[in-house]
Amino acid sequence: MTCKRILVLFGGCSSEHEVSLVSASAVIANLDASRYEAIPVGITKEGRWLRYTGPVEAISTGEWCKNTAWCTPCAVALDRGANLLMLCGGLPRSEHYDAVFPVLHGRNGEDGTVQGLFELAGAPLIGCGTLSSALCMDKDRAHRLAALAGVEVPKSFAFGRDAAFDEILKRAGELGWPLFVKPVRAGSSFGVSRVKEPLALPDAVREAFQYDSEILLEEAVPGFEVGCAVLGSQTLITGAVDEIELSQGFFDYTEKYTLKTSAIHCPARIPEETAGHIQEAARKIYRALGCRDFARVDMFLTPEGRIVFNEVNTIPGFTSHSRYPSMMKAAGIGFSELLTRMIELEVPQQ
Repeated sequence: MTCKRILVLFGGCSSEHEVSLVSASAVIANLDASRYEAIPVGITKEGRWLRYTGPVEAISTGEWCKNTAWCTPCAVALDRGANLLMLCGGLPRSEHYDAVFPVLHGRNGEDGTVQGLFELAGAPLIGCGTLSSALCMDKDRAHRLAALAGVEVPKSFAFGRDAAFDEILKRAGELGWPLFVKPVRAGSSFGVSRVKEPLALPDAVREAFQYDSEILLEEAVPGFEVGCAVLGSQTLITGAVDEIELSQGFFDYTEKYTLKTSAIHCPARIPEETAGHIQEAARKIYRALGCRDFARVDMFLTPEGRIVFNEVNTIPGFTSHSRYPSMMKAAGIGFSELLTRMIELEVPQQ
């Protein structure tokens, strides 16, 4: 059996650059070597695309781009041939790949921009496409579509940079305190603030606008966050539901990657029937937003048992201990097998 060549794209011009490096390193290390050959391509923080040939472990540490012997400048050929163009000694040469697996988080990678590039090039793309990636990154529009599909969403108001602060303050009062201020399009809780009183609102608004041109004021939903991994396009498989236990604050960037004062329980400590309702809501949201191949759907479970949509991560964390692989592992699908299933959705073995 001939190995399929999978272009694994990592890094990116994003505040989540470092998270992508860790995820991509784990993906490359856990690919089934009897089926797949990884073609690592890194994007530096400055936006340079580099074909990487060095050790896998240097990716997660950020050392990968510091050794020029490991990196060759490259670009994606747009002639619908699934090729990379590389400049070696000033002369171009091409390298074919069978599919691209973007392991990018946040802006300029998880938001449909990269997906559009590879769809334009006619390359098989592992993961959500251009439209669904863009929709899922946009919290306001994702909530509107989920609501149309019959899923409960938080009360919220969206504002652009030209909005008068008096109007923002007025809408905040309608939502009540505490509330959340979020960039409409950002990941890993960057720019998100939990605001307890009106005096703290101006700083929270300024912080959110640092990450996007639109912000969202959103009610604080009581209860706790639950998540559900979804795998597939036509037939959907859901992983075990997980639960985030917080001792203080909210699940911000620090907590997501250090768990200093929080814990993740997988499976969640909830009745089996409730878990089933959450999995059904995840499938409904996944389909409403046009997702394919894989995504993690995050929701809130209130004390009364209401399931409220939060967001969809179209490229969730992919370390062996990340939430998505952990949910699938609890459902009986190990990390290496999970990667194989994802790839085979777009590149079936012959």
